[in-house]
Amino acid sequence: MAACHGQRITALEETKTWEIVSLPKGKKPIACKWVYKIKCKADGSIERLKARLVVKGFTQKEGIDYTETFSPIVKMTTIRVLITVAVKKGWNLHQLDVDNAFLHGDLHEEIYVKLPQGVYSSIPNAVYRLRKSLYDLKQASRHCYAKLSQVFYQKDYKHSENDYS
Repeated sequence: MAACHGQRITALEETKTWEIVSLPKGKKPIACKWVYKIKCKADGSIERLKARLVVKGFTQKEGIDYTETFSPIVKMTTIRVLITVAVKKGWNLHQLDVDNAFLHGDLHEEIYVKLPQGVYSSIPNAVYRLRKSLYDLKQASRHCYAKLSQVFYQKDYKHSENDYS
């Protein structure tokens, strides 16, 4: 799994998810850990091994590490109405799945994360200062939703008055 860690860390660095800094006085970093998953093919054989770096968000303190966590969820009624309209009008429907969606949210809070197992730095008291969300941050879904909304607004989409999500 060490090679998988290196690839994952490189991918997160390329997306500017964080910067390595010395921990400022008075700040407490959040711990993180590696989570492993075996992705299987339909026949049950192994397709690939995955490693994901997650923070221990349960240690975050409201008002210090985050302020808001809410992210709207689409109502099933809205989905049913859209599918009904599409069928009646003969429209094509497409599904969208954003790879690593939570990793796209830009952070506005000052959050520090301990370097994960296997990562070392010559910087004294080194930590990651997050620029983007990582999995299991309390505010990750909110920031992901904000980023997605921003993209839709740029394409002139509007929120429904009946279902804000």
